[in-house]
Amino acid sequence: MTTAVMGAGSWGTTFAQVVADAGHPVTLWARRPEVAREIAEEHTNAGYLPGLVLNKAITATADPAAALAGADTVVLAVPAQSLRDNLEAWAGLIPADAVLVSLMKGVERSTGMRMSEVIADAAGASPERIAVVSGPNLAREIADRQPTATVVASASLATAEAVADLTANAYFRPYTNADVVGVELGGAVKNIIALSVGIADGQGLGDNSKASIITRGLAETSRLAMAMGADAQTLSGLAGLGDLVATCASPLSRNRSFGRLLGEGLSVEEATERTRQVAEGVKSSPAVLALGEAHGVELPITQAVSAVIDGTLDVGELAGVLLSRKRKHEGLER
Repeated sequence: MTTAVMGAGSWGTTFAQVVADAGHPVTLWARRPEVAREIAEEHTNAGYLPGLVLNKAITATADPAAALAGADTVVLAVPAQSLRDNLEAWAGLIPADAVLVSLMKGVERSTGMRMSEVIADAAGASPERIAVVSGPNLAREIADRQPTATVVASASLATAEAVADLTANAYFRPYTNADVVGVELGGAVKNIIALSVGIADGQGLGDNSKASIITRGLAETSRLAMAMGADAQTLSGLAGLGDLVATCASPLSRNRSFGRLLGEGLSVEEATERTRQVAEGVKSSPAVLALGEAHGVELPITQAVSAVIDGTLDVGELAGVLLSRKRKHEGLER
């Protein structure tokens, strides 16, 4: 099988290596020609994965037509908010029977759609052709070939199993799942919870505070996911709890690191300048909050983080706002 990975950031490049290490040919598309040349000629991507030598079986190009030609599997690894525009540009280039794999963990701001829904809408693909990869996917650790497990979800078990077969290797263990809604929401909402944990860390708060946020964040994510038809078991698995713990605990997490800068007093603009990128949770939080409102689900952490991001809540008041909420019985109540 021939695979095209569209997006040469840290996760896209790492995923290309996962596929190559599993023994399959893969072409990596990079938006910038100089990045494509570096990957093809030097077998490195120093801007995203410094110090790593890539599998030499990976080829790279800046030409989307060349990357997509004859691809059996098209892996989408672009920023969530740019997915629709990219798919519309590539619509005539994607093979009609290719499986489309989403690596993105976000919600489209303009529509509230999950990434698989955007793919179906913009690429005209049936749900059976779409798969979602999620779980504790810290790119640098996987790029260094550290053992990890992940989840491949699809409405079609055959599609999920095909993607799992494509990626399974000595260090990357994929599990399959039919709960696309739960897998996607777990990946999207955990970015927002990680921002909150990062803020707490930046304010010098301890492990009790951060553990409380993580635990209540999981309850918040589960409430929303179940209201949208997800299976509660999914949220206690790799795509829920596993991804949440990794993203909230690791300094490799973009969202946690961004939140830490906010907690230290930097503005969103200053944190963006410092990190040279905006964390996905920053962009997705308004859309996730709108989903909660549409489904009648309270999302207090998401609401507070969104208020910090849009400037209506001082970061120093975030903990007080959360603690001042009316006390309730612990559970997944709406």
